[in-house]
Amino acid sequence: MPSSLLLEVPALADFNRAWTELTDWLSLLDQVIKSQRVMVGDLEDINEMIIKQKATLQDLEQRHPQLEELITAAQNLKNKTSNQEARTIITDQIERIQNQWDEVQEHLQNRRQQLNEMLKDSTQWLEAKEEAEQVIGQARAKLEPWKEGPYTMDAIQKKITETKQLAKDLRQWQINVDVANDLALKLLRDYSADDTRKVHMITENINASWGSIHKRVSEREAALEETHRLLQQFPLDLEKFLAWLTEAETTANVLQDATHKEKLLEDSKGVRELMKQWQDLQGEIEAHTDIYHNLDENGQKILRSLEGSDDAVLLQRRLDNMNFKWSELRKKSLNIRSHLEVSSDQWKRLHLSLQELLVWLQLKDDELSRQAPIGGDFPAVQKQNDVHRAFKRELKTKEPVIMSTLETVRIFLTEQPLEGLEKLYQEPRELPPEERAQNVTRLLRKQAEEVNTEWEKLNLHSADWQRKIDEALERLQELQEATDELDLKLRQAEVIKGSWQPVGDLLIDSLQDHLEKVKALRGEIAPLKENVSHVNDLARQLTTLGIQLSPYNLNTLEDLNTRWKLLQVAVEDRIRQLHEAHRDFGPASQHFLSTSVQGPWERAISPNKVPYYINHETQTTCWDHPKMTELYQSLADLNNVRFSAYRTAMKLRRLQKALCLDLLSLSAACDALDQHNLKQNDQPMDILQIINCLTTVYDRLEQEHNNLVNVPLCVDMCLNWLLNVYDTGRTGRIRVLSFKTGIISLCKAHLEDKYRYLFKQVASSTGFCDQRRLGLLLHDSIQIPRQLGEVASFGGSNIEPSVRSCFQFANNKPEIEAALFLDWMRLEPQSMVWLPVLHRVAAAETAKHQAKCNICKECPIIGFRYRSLKHFNYDICQSCFFSGRVAKGHKMHYPMVEYCTPTTSGEDVRDFAKVLKNKFRTKRYFAKHPRMGYLPVQTVLEGDNMETNLQAEYDRLKQQHEHKGLSPLPSPPEMMPTSPQSPRDAELIAEAKLLRQHKGRLEARMQILEDHNKQLESQLHRLRQLLEQPQAEAKVNGTTVSSPSTSLQRSDSSQPMLLRVVGSQTSESMGEEDLLSPPQDTSSGLEEVMEQLNNSFPSSRGHNVGSLFHMADDLSRAMESLVSVMTDEEGAE
Repeated sequence: MPSSLLLEVPALADFNRAWTELTDWLSLLDQVIKSQRVMVGDLEDINEMIIKQKATLQDLEQRHPQLEELITAAQNLKNKTSNQEARTIITDQIERIQNQWDEVQEHLQNRRQQLNEMLKDSTQWLEAKEEAEQVIGQARAKLEPWKEGPYTMDAIQKKITETKQLAKDLRQWQINVDVANDLALKLLRDYSADDTRKVHMITENINASWGSIHKRVSEREAALEETHRLLQQFPLDLEKFLAWLTEAETTANVLQDATHKEKLLEDSKGVRELMKQWQDLQGEIEAHTDIYHNLDENGQKILRSLEGSDDAVLLQRRLDNMNFKWSELRKKSLNIRSHLEVSSDQWKRLHLSLQELLVWLQLKDDELSRQAPIGGDFPAVQKQNDVHRAFKRELKTKEPVIMSTLETVRIFLTEQPLEGLEKLYQEPRELPPEERAQNVTRLLRKQAEEVNTEWEKLNLHSADWQRKIDEALERLQELQEATDELDLKLRQAEVIKGSWQPVGDLLIDSLQDHLEKVKALRGEIAPLKENVSHVNDLARQLTTLGIQLSPYNLNTLEDLNTRWKLLQVAVEDRIRQLHEAHRDFGPASQHFLSTSVQGPWERAISPNKVPYYINHETQTTCWDHPKMTELYQSLADLNNVRFSAYRTAMKLRRLQKALCLDLLSLSAACDALDQHNLKQNDQPMDILQIINCLTTVYDRLEQEHNNLVNVPLCVDMCLNWLLNVYDTGRTGRIRVLSFKTGIISLCKAHLEDKYRYLFKQVASSTGFCDQRRLGLLLHDSIQIPRQLGEVASFGGSNIEPSVRSCFQFANNKPEIEAALFLDWMRLEPQSMVWLPVLHRVAAAETAKHQAKCNICKECPIIGFRYRSLKHFNYDICQSCFFSGRVAKGHKMHYPMVEYCTPTTSGEDVRDFAKVLKNKFRTKRYFAKHPRMGYLPVQTVLEGDNMETNLQAEYDRLKQQHEHKGLSPLPSPPEMMPTSPQSPRDAELIAEAKLLRQHKGRLEARMQILEDHNKQLESQLHRLRQLLEQPQAEAKVNGTTVSSPSTSLQRSDSSQPMLLRVVGSQTSESMGEEDLLSPPQDTSSGLEEVMEQLNNSFPSSRGHNVGSLFHMADDLSRAMESLVSVMTDEEGAE
């Protein structure tokens, strides 16, 4: 646009700029449309291009308002300006851009329509191609069994029938190939502007394969027909040849007799006549030489087919007779010739014979040279081999003649004196006789030497040519076998590839399975690379030998290499697509775990991949799986078990079964951990790693226990439990050691095998473990009961005392080995006693004891059996024992023995002896000789035993309330704090201030106290329920049912002395020294408190209950005050 117009009409500049931008964009878009080419026959490429075209068309439509704005602006400019030139230019530009817009839009629509048609045509062609390849595969499958078989009429006739049937099938299948070719030609013709290489290459391969099959079938049919004709003609030809042999023998015998007559050599006319007759005979022999060889070769083939039959014996006899007669005839012919040549002009005949032989040798050498070069495929070289075999037969036939002639010359030169040679050689007459004789000798000897040299040379040439043919046959046979093998393997892989469903049609649950199958296919076809390399190497070796491969072999090699590359590309693309689908919908997306919950629940995932659960009915969310919530609620039923170790173990056993970890063997767990390379125990695991490892574990369990394991549910619940134990803050990461500790602790394995495995995880490469590493293991282990709210019974969350106890047991060595660790664990340290009790609970589940419970009268006793060592024939079942029920006359502090398997006669006798011994012991004896069934550890109080402190605190509170005139208190739970109104408050606050110097221990104690507070609230709730029951319900078998206690197994204040026996088949049995006795004042336990309560105030039970509630509230307030004080102190610090 002229600059003068821009100055005159300033608004034209903006219009011109917008017009230029839109024009440039349309030009660029048009160029992109024209330059975009797709691979014809590739549906994925075509679909991608259709999607691109659709997006481009949408982009064009989105820019259409810009065109309308430009037209509107142009119209306004035309209305505002009176300059005719400017108006003309604006009109021209608008027309041009509208035309350009319409052209681009038309190009896009035409291209989109063309792509849709191409997609349709390509789909039809691919279907036709598959059908054509299928019929080619069927034809090849029928060609494969074609090998050399029996050389009999029946066998050949059967093969002819099969070949004709295959030829008929080929004529029927030809239509499939023609359809594929027609569709391919349509693609090549209609879409020549796009990339048609794939269609062209595949079509050429199909036609080459089809042509090769047709050629092989035709050649096979012709060969079989010829063989059939020969077999039909063989008996007639054999009879005819034998008849001729008989006639020829008669003629040879007549000639032989004539040549032996006396004075025959003096009659030159008679010699010439006989020589003529011999030549006729020799001509007939040479004419029948090929007939003889063919009959002998075909006869040997038939003989091999008839091996073992009577016909074979008869045929062998006839062939032997033929060979013998043929050999004798040739010998007679040579003998006749040698006699006839001994004549006056013998040297001339010898001279002529040698000349004829030289000419024949030269002709044969030229004929042999014309057989070169070596053919480029196996059939061609096979034909050359047949020609050369006939050539060698000629040499073999001529060999006796040459040898006989040379021998005759040698004898002639040796026997004839010089005088005789003078007479024989009359020309030229001017030479002296001696010189004439020397010339004859020299001439014959030279010709004989030339004949011998040429003969040897021809034989060497023939042998070298045969060696080349044999080598070429061997290499080409190897090449053909290698190509056939590669073709078969490629077809097998292509069949698998052809069975692939589109990735979008696959089920999500089957993605991993399909991915594994494709990876397995990739592993299976990987060795094909060596086959392809081997085929190519063989082809190169043939080229190095000077053998030019035929077009058929070259096409076959190109076809195999192309198919191999396409197969590799297809497999890699399939793996990529499956990986993407697996990433989006597979386990990495946790999609398969969505089935672990049912409506109205929905599984959701937080940004750090941690799952949470939405209840659409109540519009609430929670971290715990609904089934896990139900499980935790069901665990509350076990709170009536008095003894905390058993209570914890039974909860863990229920949890173990719910997670199906009771089915997981240690070896299977180790295999899964090794499979995921979880060797760095300090490394964190994210949610996906945990899920993948758990999926491996439960997939294996599902194979072994199909009806017991629901993989998504088990994986989700186990993940939920691990996060509850080791990641309460839901950070989405736990340590590898924590994961191993949780899984191994609850798996199915021998107890000491678990100990060894866990110790190995924290031991160094030398097999030793220091305090820090052991602390890590014990810390992760104590989290399991801690998650159930039972940690206080096992020494609290602080594991320092346990670590110190272990190393004190090892005489304070800086490091301990596995044996010392196992010895310490066998003592069942307080922090780990729940694990062996879990094993005993599992072992006792199926135990059946032939005994009756003296309380509930259950018989037989199922589970644990507790036998009194104070009274004869006194047994308690686990239900009564865990609830603290006793029969009249039996006290809780009496010693008892526990059995988790049926007793043996030896154990019965041993227990009888112990009961008898205990009969003579007093109550004071048992008080003075306490035995603990576990190894106590010191708590954070540094030096005071937990039970001692608890008992002292209980005594002090009891005395304080009695002094105030209140009823006795119930048995204390663990670490029960005193009331804030008592004098002990100041001591506790002072102690808290002192603990500021040990911040780490203070934090540990706070955690313990928080756990105690939770348990205290639960215990108080149960106490209220118990005290509200009618008085009559508190009596069972003459004794009061005491409130359940949370104190440690065999350390409860009202617990009997217990000797644990788990049976002779385990390694956990303990002796009499394992007796556990309560402290000296156990008579003031909860049962006695309740008895005093009922006896002292029989008519005023309400007042006593109110006092108990009052004291319970005081205890609760004391705990809250203590925790508040300690929290304030920590904050101030």
